[in-house]
Amino acid sequence: MSNYLFDESLISPLIQTELPPIYKLRPLATEDYDKGVLDCLKQLSIVGNVSKENFVERFESMKSASRYYIVVIENEKDKKVVAVGTLLVELKFLRNCGKAGHIEDIVVHDSQRGMNLGRRIIEQLKYLGQKLGCYKIILNCNQNNITFYEKCGLTVKDVQMTLYYEAEN
Repeated sequence: MSNYLFDESLISPLIQTELPPIYKLRPLATEDYDKGVLDCLKQLSIVGNVSKENFVERFESMKSASRYYIVVIENEKDKKVVAVGTLLVELKFLRNCGKAGHIEDIVVHDSQRGMNLGRRIIEQLKYLGQKLGCYKIILNCNQNNITFYEKCGLTVKDVQMTLYYEAEN
């Protein structure tokens, strides 16, 4: 039995049926460290040198916060994570103490692109946002990905601003 980040019943059975049979859509599990989840994430951004101990510690912190919903698609034949996405649920005072969902860290392994796995990840995260009572979903992306996200039902609104802090050595 896997140690999932959140209750597996929050995975849409309909979205799972839209995937080819070798793929399983599910919550992130501690075992995913050994199934290449970080290798997948490295195709999106800098991951750094994360040990298994660091991974499990961060996983448990995320799980106890009950605000992180990371979904993966596993190629069950190869026992590898091939797609990842995160929904972070923000608690607000606005909208009668509402919740806003933030979609983050969407990546499909380059060996698996073109199979609609990214679209299924987004559909699942939108499903989660609705099930969890979010009044909106927010997503930041670069210009090259706007068309993809529009096909997933999102619309361009406002402007994103960013400040990165330099890492101290």
